[in-house]
Amino acid sequence: MDNNVESVVNAIATHHDKFKEKRKPKNPIKFNVSLNQEQKQAKGIIYDNTISVLTGAAGSGKTLVACQAALDLLFNKEIEKIIVARPVVTAKEDIGFLPGGLKDKLDPFIAPIYDNMYRLYNKEKIDKEFAEGRIEIIPFAFMRGRNFSNSFIILDEAQNITDSQMELAITRLCEGSKMCIVGDVGQIDLKFKKDSGLYFVSKAVAAIDGVSHFHLKTNHRHPIVEPILEIYKTLRD
Repeated sequence: MDNNVESVVNAIATHHDKFKEKRKPKNPIKFNVSLNQEQKQAKGIIYDNTISVLTGAAGSGKTLVACQAALDLLFNKEIEKIIVARPVVTAKEDIGFLPGGLKDKLDPFIAPIYDNMYRLYNKEKIDKEFAEGRIEIIPFAFMRGRNFSNSFIILDEAQNITDSQMELAITRLCEGSKMCIVGDVGQIDLKFKKDSGLYFVSKAVAAIDGVSHFHLKTNHRHPIVEPILEIYKTLRD
């Protein structure tokens, strides 16, 4: 086994052996957006595992599913907090060149999380959860030194997290917590695609009970998007 893969496997195994989190909300919340059958399967995977990996192309609803599962558990008091971590450098743009203070710089990166949360549930309720600290969005780099108990952690855009960063993230899990790793290997913005932690963790999950990978295949974007992407793929190849 590749040393990097083995390192991620060991990090996952250590935490899964200590904390097996298989739980579902007792009273599922009625959300504004209904999931399709494939997305419901993915949501079930999240409930049944300590760590779940959701992959799929842009528009497949990966982050939406993760957010719905997290809110369902939060509103049912199965967890105390939702943590969403995202890398702040995507599409080859550096956050340092953006204007304003830290909050201003982060707003473009965290906007998709707000969009998904607001789609799913009452905006006032979601804003209250943010204001009272029960939902927190942090840059991935800010995870170092923190530990999360009784929480639901979403690692969004995980294709842009390196394998060593993925190992760091997994070791943040403490008692009563679950993690959902969300990403698309087709959108890796790292200099070397093989360095993506999503690539490594996708291989690692097959080796450990209680960690599962689900790939969403259905795209919900406008029908014109798919043929355009196929042309891009052909040109790159």
